[in-house]
Amino acid sequence: MPRLTALVLALFTLLAAPLVANAQEPDLIFKKSTVFKLLTPDHKLATYGLDDPIVEGVACHFTVPEKGGLSGMFGVAEELSNASIACRQVGPVKFKEKFEQGDEMFRVRRSIFFKKMRIVRGCDTKRNVLVYLAYTDKLIEGSPQNSTSTVPIMPWGGQEPQRCEDFLDD
Repeated sequence: MPRLTALVLALFTLLAAPLVANAQEPDLIFKKSTVFKLLTPDHKLATYGLDDPIVEGVACHFTVPEKGGLSGMFGVAEELSNASIACRQVGPVKFKEKFEQGDEMFRVRRSIFFKKMRIVRGCDTKRNVLVYLAYTDKLIEGSPQNSTSTVPIMPWGGQEPQRCEDFLDD
């Protein structure tokens, strides 16, 4: 009996854990229903806003599908791998710290156990452009579905732009 209690408690803790796996929660901008469900939540597309935690002046918006129905209502749905992303310069770009090519900027669970959506960041040194990639992965296999957005680092308010290559960790 104690073993069963421990298993139930562990499962409850896992289900009750927040879906977002990093310090910054994205801001929900809006949701749009895509499939009507009579007695349970509809399937939706959800659009979120997120500031880059180490690059001040850059914001990203991403959209992901959210399943409704019974599995969506109880938070156990295996979400689709689709994701779209758009990032823009919204102020003067200031790097708070160095980063590596492909560093993870954001991560969120897309299923109870195995799938995560990730947003990673890189620097196109030749063009002084930040590159953001949104994709999903699974423990056993990844997904080819992805979306890319670029942010050219431009002058802002008469200030010369910083060069992203100066903040790459070698």
